[in-house]
Amino acid sequence: MKTPVQSRSKVTRSRLISVSNELIDKNGFEALRVEDVVTGAGVAKGTFFSHFKDKDALMELCIGSRIDMLLDKIETNPKPKDVPHLVEMMMPLLDFMTSERYVFDVIIRHSGAAAIQEVGAIAMTFDRQARVLADWLSDGPFRTDVSPQMLAEGVQAFSVQAMALKFCAIHNCQSTVELLVPYLEAWLNPKVSI
Repeated sequence: MKTPVQSRSKVTRSRLISVSNELIDKNGFEALRVEDVVTGAGVAKGTFFSHFKDKDALMELCIGSRIDMLLDKIETNPKPKDVPHLVEMMMPLLDFMTSERYVFDVIIRHSGAAAIQEVGAIAMTFDRQARVLADWLSDGPFRTDVSPQMLAEGVQAFSVQAMALKFCAIHNCQSTVELLVPYLEAWLNPKVSI
């Protein structure tokens, strides 16, 4: 009995992703090569490209799924009591996002247009992260003159800035926490000057 083409295609795609994740776990994201994926999956290179436009398309999917797993854990946290607690709760995600320069670069390239599924998995994770942050920031000990959604978007923007600085020669000796806390204190708890 013949296996339907669609069913075989799903199995092949799943195998390509599985092999990719195994190789990533062993060697890291940047070291992943399409040749190694197709060899491990036992398929032709053309088969890979019938499932993924390029290596970045595969990486976007693999990175996005790992971000989602981290968000699954993060969103169960209680609302933060202050900025250092907020940053502490965000650190597993930020550590992953800066685990390799390549990972950070892929995330930044695919982060635009959050909540538009056609843009891809990473864009959807940015939307999900904003929703988690907005929930944490609502009714919390933070400024109330702007919406929780806007606060969340600011936290994301400052997080990207702090992560980018980690790859800067001048700031790479500072931790993400050291870089991020001052930004978020100014954004979430502005001091009124007269």
